[in-house]
Amino acid sequence: MKKIIHMSDLHIGYKNFNQRFIHIIDCLNSALPGKPSHYVLIITGDLVNNANKKDSYQEVLQGLDYLKELGFKHVLLIPGNHDYGTGNRGKKKFISLFKQAFYGKEIDYPKVDIIDDIAFIGLDSMAKELNWYNELWAQGQLGKKQLTALETILTQDMVKACSKRVIYLHHHPFKWRPLHELKDSRKLHKVLKKIMDKGISIDAILFGHNHEGKPHNGKWGIPRCYDAGTVTLKPRPKYVDWAPWFKVKSSTRIIDLSNPPETDYIVSCEYQKDASGEL
Repeated sequence: MKKIIHMSDLHIGYKNFNQRFIHIIDCLNSALPGKPSHYVLIITGDLVNNANKKDSYQEVLQGLDYLKELGFKHVLLIPGNHDYGTGNRGKKKFISLFKQAFYGKEIDYPKVDIIDDIAFIGLDSMAKELNWYNELWAQGQLGKKQLTALETILTQDMVKACSKRVIYLHHHPFKWRPLHELKDSRKLHKVLKKIMDKGISIDAILFGHNHEGKPHNGKWGIPRCYDAGTVTLKPRPKYVDWAPWFKVKSSTRIIDLSNPPETDYIVSCEYQKDASGEL
Protein backbone atom coordinates (compact mmCIF):
# COMPACT_ATOMS: atom_id res chain seq x y z
CA MET A 1 0.00 0.00 0.00
CA LYS A 2 1.37 3.40 -0.99
CA LYS A 3 2.16 5.98 1.66
CA ILE A 4 0.74 9.51 1.50
CA ILE A 5 2.54 12.85 1.60
CA HIS A 6 0.16 15.62 2.64
CA MET A 7 1.08 19.26 2.11
CA SER A 8 -0.98 22.41 1.70
CA ASP A 9 -1.05 26.15 1.06
CA LEU A 10 1.94 26.72 -1.22
CA HIS A 11 0.97 30.33 -2.06
CA ILE A 12 3.24 30.41 -5.10
CA GLY A 13 3.54 33.97 -6.40
CA TYR A 14 4.11 35.45 -2.97
CA LYS A 15 7.67 36.83 -2.85
CA ASN A 16 10.15 34.06 -3.75
CA PHE A 17 7.85 31.14 -2.94
CA ASN A 18 8.33 29.46 -6.31
CA GLN A 19 12.01 29.03 -5.40
CA ARG A 20 11.09 27.98 -1.89
CA PHE A 21 8.78 25.28 -3.26
CA ILE A 22 11.65 23.83 -5.32
CA HIS A 23 13.78 23.79 -2.15
CA ILE A 24 10.99 21.99 -0.31
CA ILE A 25 10.72 19.39 -3.07
CA ASP A 26 14.48 18.72 -2.88
CA CYS A 27 14.30 18.49 0.91
CA LEU A 28 11.35 16.13 0.76
CA ASN A 29 12.97 13.94 -1.86
CA SER A 30 16.11 13.61 0.26
CA ALA A 31 14.20 12.82 3.45
CA LEU A 32 11.89 10.12 2.11
CA PRO A 33 12.67 6.47 2.71
CA GLY A 34 11.99 4.57 -0.48
CA LYS A 35 11.32 5.71 -4.02
CA PRO A 36 9.05 8.69 -4.83
CA SER A 37 6.82 6.33 -6.80
CA HIS A 38 5.91 4.61 -3.52
CA TYR A 39 4.03 7.75 -2.39
CA VAL A 40 0.87 9.64 -3.28
CA LEU A 41 1.41 13.39 -2.83
CA ILE A 42 -1.75 15.33 -1.92
CA ILE A 43 -1.83 19.15 -2.00
CA THR A 44 -4.93 20.54 -0.34
CA GLY A 45 -5.33 23.88 -2.07
CA ASP A 46 -4.00 27.43 -2.23
CA LEU A 47 -1.40 26.47 -4.79
CA VAL A 48 -1.11 30.13 -5.80
CA ASN A 49 -1.27 33.29 -3.72
CA ASN A 50 -3.29 35.31 -6.21
CA ALA A 51 -4.85 33.71 -9.27
CA ASN A 52 -5.20 37.15 -10.88
CA LYS A 53 -1.44 37.44 -11.11
CA LYS A 54 -0.19 36.50 -14.55
CA ASP A 55 1.67 33.18 -14.78
CA SER A 56 0.82 32.13 -11.19
CA TYR A 57 -0.55 28.77 -12.36
CA GLN A 58 2.48 28.32 -14.63
CA GLU A 59 4.88 28.82 -11.72
CA VAL A 60 3.14 26.03 -9.81
CA LEU A 61 3.21 23.77 -12.85
CA GLN A 62 6.98 24.17 -13.03
CA GLY A 63 7.22 22.77 -9.52
CA LEU A 64 4.84 19.94 -10.36
CA ASP A 65 6.90 19.10 -13.45
CA TYR A 66 9.99 18.94 -11.25
CA LEU A 67 8.18 16.47 -8.97
CA LYS A 68 7.46 14.28 -11.98
CA GLU A 69 11.12 14.45 -13.06
CA LEU A 70 12.13 13.16 -9.62
CA GLY A 71 9.73 10.22 -9.93
CA PHE A 72 6.59 11.38 -8.08
CA LYS A 73 4.02 9.71 -10.30
CA HIS A 74 0.95 10.35 -8.19
CA VAL A 75 0.25 14.01 -7.37
CA LEU A 76 -3.33 14.87 -6.40
CA LEU A 77 -4.55 18.40 -5.74
CA ILE A 78 -7.67 20.48 -5.31
CA PRO A 79 -8.31 24.25 -5.34
CA GLY A 80 -8.40 26.65 -2.41
CA ASN A 81 -9.79 30.15 -2.11
CA HIS A 82 -6.58 31.77 -3.43
CA ASP A 83 -6.66 29.55 -6.52
CA TYR A 84 -9.86 31.28 -7.64
CA GLY A 85 -8.82 34.87 -6.97
CA THR A 86 -7.13 36.92 -4.27
CA GLY A 87 -8.21 34.74 -1.35
CA ASN A 88 -10.82 37.25 -0.22
CA ARG A 89 -12.52 37.69 -3.59
CA GLY A 90 -13.05 34.84 -6.03
CA LYS A 91 -14.30 34.73 -9.61
CA LYS A 92 -16.11 31.95 -11.46
CA LYS A 93 -13.82 32.27 -14.49
CA PHE A 94 -11.03 30.59 -12.54
CA ILE A 95 -12.97 27.32 -12.17
CA SER A 96 -12.33 26.31 -15.79
CA LEU A 97 -8.89 27.91 -15.87
CA PHE A 98 -7.81 25.87 -12.84
CA LYS A 99 -9.14 22.63 -14.28
CA GLN A 100 -7.44 23.15 -17.62
CA ALA A 101 -4.14 24.11 -15.98
CA PHE A 102 -3.91 21.31 -13.42
CA TYR A 103 -6.03 18.48 -14.81
CA GLY A 104 -5.70 19.19 -18.52
CA LYS A 105 -9.47 18.89 -18.95
CA GLU A 106 -12.82 19.73 -17.46
CA ILE A 107 -13.65 17.45 -14.55
CA ASP A 108 -16.38 17.16 -11.96
CA TYR A 109 -16.00 17.23 -8.19
CA PRO A 110 -15.79 15.06 -6.20
CA LYS A 111 -12.66 13.91 -8.01
CA VAL A 112 -12.01 10.19 -7.57
CA ASP A 113 -8.67 8.39 -7.99
CA ILE A 114 -8.12 4.79 -6.98
CA ILE A 115 -4.45 4.08 -6.40
CA ASP A 116 -3.11 0.86 -4.93
CA ASP A 117 -6.42 -0.12 -3.27
CA ILE A 118 -6.97 3.34 -1.76
CA ALA A 119 -9.83 5.58 -2.92
CA PHE A 120 -8.82 9.24 -2.92
CA ILE A 121 -11.78 11.63 -3.11
CA GLY A 122 -11.07 15.32 -3.67
CA LEU A 123 -13.67 18.00 -2.94
CA ASP A 124 -13.88 21.60 -4.13
CA SER A 125 -14.73 23.57 -1.00
CA MET A 126 -15.15 26.73 -3.10
CA ALA A 127 -17.91 25.21 -5.22
CA LYS A 128 -20.67 27.44 -3.84
CA GLU A 129 -18.60 30.47 -2.84
CA LEU A 130 -18.24 32.21 -6.18
CA ASN A 131 -21.64 33.84 -6.64
CA TRP A 132 -21.82 37.65 -6.53
CA TYR A 133 -23.56 37.62 -3.16
CA ASN A 134 -20.96 35.49 -1.35
CA GLU A 135 -17.71 35.84 -3.29
CA LEU A 136 -16.09 37.96 -0.56
CA TRP A 137 -13.93 36.68 2.30
CA ALA A 138 -12.27 33.29 2.79
CA GLN A 139 -15.17 31.00 3.61
CA GLY A 140 -15.92 27.77 1.82
CA GLN A 141 -19.01 25.81 0.88
CA LEU A 142 -19.33 22.43 -0.82
CA GLY A 143 -22.96 22.75 -1.85
CA LYS A 144 -25.82 20.27 -2.02
CA LYS A 145 -24.90 18.93 -5.47
CA GLN A 146 -21.36 17.99 -4.45
CA LEU A 147 -22.44 16.50 -1.11
CA THR A 148 -25.06 14.36 -2.86
CA ALA A 149 -22.44 13.20 -5.36
CA LEU A 150 -20.04 12.41 -2.51
CA GLU A 151 -22.57 10.13 -0.83
CA THR A 152 -23.23 8.36 -4.13
CA ILE A 153 -19.52 7.88 -4.83
CA LEU A 154 -18.80 6.46 -1.37
CA THR A 155 -21.45 3.77 -1.90
CA GLN A 156 -20.26 2.76 -5.37
CA ASP A 157 -18.87 -0.75 -5.62
CA MET A 158 -15.43 0.35 -6.84
CA VAL A 159 -14.99 2.66 -3.83
CA LYS A 160 -16.52 0.27 -1.31
CA ALA A 161 -14.17 -2.46 -2.55
CA CYS A 162 -11.10 -0.40 -1.66
CA SER A 163 -9.41 -1.18 1.64
CA LYS A 164 -9.09 2.53 2.53
CA ARG A 165 -10.88 5.79 1.69
CA VAL A 166 -9.25 9.25 1.95
CA ILE A 167 -11.15 12.52 1.57
CA TYR A 168 -9.26 15.74 0.93
CA LEU A 169 -10.42 19.36 0.64
CA HIS A 170 -9.09 22.84 1.31
CA HIS A 171 -11.25 24.36 4.05
CA HIS A 172 -10.93 23.18 7.63
CA PRO A 173 -14.03 21.05 8.34
CA PHE A 174 -13.89 21.23 12.15
CA LYS A 175 -12.40 24.42 13.53
CA TRP A 176 -14.55 27.52 13.17
CA ARG A 177 -12.88 30.85 12.50
CA PRO A 178 -14.69 34.07 11.54
CA LEU A 179 -14.95 34.46 7.75
CA HIS A 180 -12.80 31.35 7.20
CA GLU A 181 -15.17 28.50 8.02
CA LEU A 182 -16.57 25.71 5.86
CA LYS A 183 -20.20 26.81 5.92
CA ASP A 184 -21.72 23.37 5.40
CA SER A 185 -19.36 21.34 7.59
CA ARG A 186 -22.33 19.90 9.50
CA LYS A 187 -23.83 18.63 6.27
CA LEU A 188 -20.50 17.05 5.33
CA HIS A 189 -20.42 15.40 8.76
CA LYS A 190 -23.95 14.08 8.22
CA VAL A 191 -22.98 12.49 4.90
CA LEU A 192 -19.83 10.86 6.30
CA LYS A 193 -21.63 9.61 9.42
CA LYS A 194 -24.33 8.05 7.24
CA ILE A 195 -21.66 6.29 5.21
CA MET A 196 -19.74 5.05 8.26
CA ASP A 197 -22.98 3.81 9.85
CA LYS A 198 -23.24 1.51 6.82
CA GLY A 199 -19.88 -0.01 7.71
CA ILE A 200 -17.90 1.88 5.06
CA SER A 201 -14.81 3.39 6.67
CA ILE A 202 -13.49 6.89 6.14
CA ASP A 203 -9.84 6.42 6.99
CA ALA A 204 -8.53 9.97 6.67
CA ILE A 205 -9.68 13.51 5.97
CA LEU A 206 -6.97 15.95 4.88
CA PHE A 207 -7.21 19.74 4.63
CA GLY A 208 -5.37 23.05 5.01
CA HIS A 209 -6.48 26.71 4.88
CA ASN A 210 -5.93 27.73 8.53
CA HIS A 211 -2.11 27.47 8.33
CA GLU A 212 -2.00 25.98 11.84
CA GLY A 213 -0.87 22.47 10.94
CA LYS A 214 -2.58 20.70 13.82
CA PRO A 215 -3.92 17.13 13.94
CA HIS A 216 -7.54 16.58 14.94
CA ASN A 217 -7.50 12.79 14.93
CA GLY A 218 -10.69 11.05 15.99
CA LYS A 219 -13.08 13.88 15.02
CA TRP A 220 -16.32 12.55 13.55
CA GLY A 221 -14.99 9.03 14.24
CA ILE A 222 -12.29 9.41 11.57
CA PRO A 223 -8.90 8.12 12.78
CA ARG A 224 -6.76 10.58 10.79
CA CYS A 225 -7.79 14.25 10.49
CA TYR A 226 -4.84 16.40 9.43
CA ASP A 227 -4.34 20.11 8.79
CA ALA A 228 -1.10 20.42 6.82
CA GLY A 229 -0.58 24.09 7.67
CA THR A 230 1.33 26.07 5.02
CA VAL A 231 4.32 24.24 3.62
CA THR A 232 5.99 27.52 2.56
CA LEU A 233 5.27 29.24 5.91
CA LYS A 234 3.16 32.01 4.33
CA PRO A 235 2.98 34.70 7.07
CA ARG A 236 -0.29 36.06 8.37
CA PRO A 237 -1.14 39.79 8.21
CA LYS A 238 0.79 41.74 10.83
CA TYR A 239 -2.37 42.68 12.71
CA VAL A 240 -2.94 39.02 13.68
CA ASP A 241 0.62 37.68 13.44
CA TRP A 242 1.32 38.63 17.06
CA ALA A 243 -1.30 36.21 18.42
CA PRO A 244 0.33 32.92 19.56
CA TRP A 245 -2.81 30.91 18.77
CA PHE A 246 -2.53 32.03 15.13
CA LYS A 247 1.06 30.82 14.81
CA VAL A 248 1.86 29.68 11.28
CA LYS A 249 3.13 26.13 10.98
CA SER A 250 4.24 23.74 8.27
CA SER A 251 3.09 20.18 8.87
CA THR A 252 3.87 18.14 5.78
CA ARG A 253 3.08 14.64 6.98
CA ILE A 254 4.05 11.19 5.84
CA ILE A 255 1.01 8.99 6.34
CA ASP A 256 1.03 5.20 6.30
CA LEU A 257 -2.55 3.92 6.34
CA SER A 258 -1.37 0.37 6.98
CA ASN A 259 -0.08 1.41 10.43
CA PRO A 260 -1.64 3.31 13.38
CA PRO A 261 -1.82 7.13 13.18
CA GLU A 262 0.88 7.36 15.86
CA THR A 263 3.41 6.25 13.26
CA ASP A 264 2.72 9.21 10.95
CA TYR A 265 5.35 11.93 11.11
CA ILE A 266 6.16 15.45 9.91
CA VAL A 267 8.99 16.25 7.49
CA SER A 268 10.65 19.56 8.35
CA CYS A 269 12.66 21.73 5.96
CA GLU A 270 14.80 24.61 7.18
CA TYR A 271 14.75 27.84 5.19
CA GLN A 272 17.71 30.15 4.86
CA LYS A 273 17.11 33.87 5.44
CA ASP A 274 18.05 36.37 2.79
CA ALA A 275 19.73 39.71 3.45
CA SER A 276 16.44 41.34 4.44
CA GLY A 277 15.82 38.74 7.12
CA GLU A 278 12.97 37.15 5.16
CA LEU A 279 12.74 33.37 5.12
